[in-house]
Amino acid sequence: MSYTSHTAVLGAGVIGASWAALFLASGRSVAVFDPAHEAEKSVLTYIENAWPIMTELSLCDRGDPSKITFHRSAEEAVDGAGFVQENVPERLPVKHALYQQIESALMPQAITASSASGLTLGQMQGGWRDPARFVLGHPFNPPHLIPLVEVMGNERTAPGVVDVADAFYEDVGKTTIRVRKEVPGHIANRLQAAVWREAIHLVQYGVASVGDVDKAISAGPGLRWAAMGPTTLFGLGAGPGGLAAFCDHFADTFNGWWDDLGTPQLDAKTAEMLVDGLDEAIGSASLADLSAQRDAMIVALQKALRVRPDC
Repeated sequence: MSYTSHTAVLGAGVIGASWAALFLASGRSVAVFDPAHEAEKSVLTYIENAWPIMTELSLCDRGDPSKITFHRSAEEAVDGAGFVQENVPERLPVKHALYQQIESALMPQAITASSASGLTLGQMQGGWRDPARFVLGHPFNPPHLIPLVEVMGNERTAPGVVDVADAFYEDVGKTTIRVRKEVPGHIANRLQAAVWREAIHLVQYGVASVGDVDKAISAGPGLRWAAMGPTTLFGLGAGPGGLAAFCDHFADTFNGWWDDLGTPQLDAKTAEMLVDGLDEAIGSASLADLSAQRDAMIVALQKALRVRPDC
């Protein structure tokens, strides 16, 4: 059996609990550490709620939700784990302190991956004496439903470690991409930020309401993006001429649009505008109802697109 058959999850908030559910579903055992008093109860409740959805996605054929343990210290949790997923708060002192705690307790071949969305790999490596087996493994929330994980190593990462991390994530049902250069927000969050920036600009400029801008994405390009990325889709959009023909035909159009894009700031006034606009758009729907609706749609899309391989 692979040495990554036993895993550890450090930090068991929403992201950590979701990772734990996914690792269990893949047939692995999971050791969890979180200092919060209610962590064990909240994680078990999360897994109980997530299990039917993962079963529907054929993710649980190898899984046993009872193969989970909870530990009083991070050192205990990582003992014997071949793969460690770290999800503690995104504050460098907190992460560095954790890494210093666990480094001597890790198996020599263990890989530790951080779910950090904002901090860079280089910043986090400062918490290790030897960061050779430490990588970025940034998921999209919730990890048990959204396939994407951004993986990164650098010149301080040992040869082959990123490949092993890739293989591990793919075995639990993830779709991996490589981050080749450190930038704040990695890849997918920057793309989200770019779209949201223009969405905010359109509302500020009076072009459309918050609700209609959201619909413009979910009922339009969002459906296409669920199948293929924008460059591939534009390459298909020009017919036999492909992307070269598309760029030749639409260069002036896109350059004009790019020149006209807005650069809003997420200040208090803008936040208030967005909150009011969202309240108007969702009406009496509760956040819990919207979350359940979102998850059901994601499951339906996953099944339709057959993104995840059979377990």
